[in-house]
Amino acid sequence: MLDLIKKGMLTGIGLALKTWDEVEEFAKELEKKGKMTEQEGKRMLDELRHKYEDTQEKLEGKVESVVKNFLKKADIVTGDELKGLKKEIRELKKIISDQGAKDL
Repeated sequence: MLDLIKKGMLTGIGLALKTWDEVEEFAKELEKKGKMTEQEGKRMLDELRHKYEDTQEKLEGKVESVVKNFLKKADIVTGDELKGLKKEIRELKKIISDQGAKDL
């Protein structure tokens, strides 16, 4: 199930990257056709890149939120939760061990 989620996320990111390549290509075509100076093309690409990066961050945040909600609903333990449980087990073992040593 987790693998399917990862594949979906990677597909979305791949599509977004493909889209950015197409935007760059379009800007270069406009520049070549003389509809835009090189400086205007660079400025447009810079603006688009900033918007693209902002959108990517928002998309990643939303995907992360959806995945976390899915994991909660599916009752699947996350890596952080597993680490926390392991830490608690170590602490309990130490307490039990220390308590056993006191009883002797």
